[in-house]
Amino acid sequence: MPRLRNLLTASAASLALATGALAQVADDTIVVGISADINTLDPSAIASRDNSNIARHIFATLFSMGGDGVARPELAETLEISDDGLAYVYTLKEGLTCHDGEALTAEDAAYSFNRAADPANAFTGNTPGFVFSSIDFQSAEALDDRRVQINIGAKNPIAFGLIAEVFIHCKDSYEAMSLDEATGNPVGSGPYKLAEWRRGSEVVLEAVEGADVGFQNIVWRIIPEASTRSAELMAGNVDIITNVAPDQMDVINNSGVAEVNPIQGTRRMYVGFNLSDSMAMEPGGDAIQDPAVRRALQYAVDVPTICKQLLNFECERMTGIVNPPNANPNIEPYPYDPAKAEELLDAAGLPRGEDGTRFSIAFQAGQGRYLNDANVVQAIAQYLSDVGLDVDLQIMEWSSVYIPIIRERNAGPLYFIGSGGALWSPLYDMTDLAAVDAGTNYTHWDDPRWFDRWADIAAATSEEEVRTIVDEMLQVFYDDGPWLHLYFQPDFYGVSKRVDWQPRPDEKVYLFSADLN
Repeated sequence: MPRLRNLLTASAASLALATGALAQVADDTIVVGISADINTLDPSAIASRDNSNIARHIFATLFSMGGDGVARPELAETLEISDDGLAYVYTLKEGLTCHDGEALTAEDAAYSFNRAADPANAFTGNTPGFVFSSIDFQSAEALDDRRVQINIGAKNPIAFGLIAEVFIHCKDSYEAMSLDEATGNPVGSGPYKLAEWRRGSEVVLEAVEGADVGFQNIVWRIIPEASTRSAELMAGNVDIITNVAPDQMDVINNSGVAEVNPIQGTRRMYVGFNLSDSMAMEPGGDAIQDPAVRRALQYAVDVPTICKQLLNFECERMTGIVNPPNANPNIEPYPYDPAKAEELLDAAGLPRGEDGTRFSIAFQAGQGRYLNDANVVQAIAQYLSDVGLDVDLQIMEWSSVYIPIIRERNAGPLYFIGSGGALWSPLYDMTDLAAVDAGTNYTHWDDPRWFDRWADIAAATSEEEVRTIVDEMLQVFYDDGPWLHLYFQPDFYGVSKRVDWQPRPDEKVYLFSADLN
């Protein structure tokens, strides 16, 4: 049997909020119950989706990507790309203002990029760790008050969509703050500003004067316990909840006050194999360095059964890093075949010992961020145990314990995580592994058959040529890659009948146009 160690801190365990007779939500306020706490509002340090969802209401971007994959102007009104594809020039709209009252100019936009890239700041958030490593960011410069130029090192067909993820903030205010001060004092460019942040409890935003939004106030309540989130929704204390537990769906739908709004999400759930040199020194870390062992373990886990029994949906196991319909159509998901797993492990030189164990290995996971995550990882650990692994399952508090080791790329040797994806391009999903040293390459995988092909994509002269290269890369990822493939997580939102709001498939909980029913 897998060994289970619950590493929740006492403070995290006390975060669940009891359902109480709170005052009904005011008409000018919308309340969202989320499962995991946030740890920063510094735009360059934000790394998780829940954290980003809150910050996105505070910070605007040059362009925005819609749920339909269409890029739309936001702070900028136009974009021009140089003939060589290395310079992106954005012209800002007139009359923009920062939350500190200063005019928002191209200098602020350039600063937002350069501050995130400054090695002295040692940021590891989405902007430096994902966007910049993906586009080979070089520098940003203000050409005049309204034009900012973003310089990248190699032509990239989806750079415009990645640049659209960078939060624009205000130079004068941030230069006057220390990094610690910037964590809790955001000075942004979006339609909302921070009113209050009670760590572990709630984040309150209020609309800036003149903002065209449906609600004056947004309250994000941190409610780790799934049943408590559901109870608060049905009591009328919360308007939207994320990660509705499978056993709560019928209760909510029969309540008469709210309903579950399901949507097939784009988040790729996987067990990562940490292949770093230091992790190879840990028990089991040497075994997973062998791609034959990683391939064997693919057959050990019954993913469709996990989906059906623990997540309440029918799924087809994913074949790799790319969301359908952009995945390689010629690859079939690994079947559940524990006998095949045992055969391959034997062939890899890892037979069962006298005690029935092949090797010991730690398996780390956070709790409360993903749909029924604690039960999912326990099931995975059991499947791995069934083929002879002695699994030390370590379930940790998400925000303060697990996320730091993920950011440092020190989770493992096995770890459970979900990586946000998109439907508008396979390359977006693949850019988690745009470079060996990318901040999102938590596995430290370095196969040249993958990483050397990015140069080929940049040099490709047609979409057909790009597609051929993509499919070849996805085959390598499937055969020898660093992920144990699981599923694309469905998203179940509980939505009060009081509000009019529709979820997106990419987990971006945006409330700009939400309104009362």
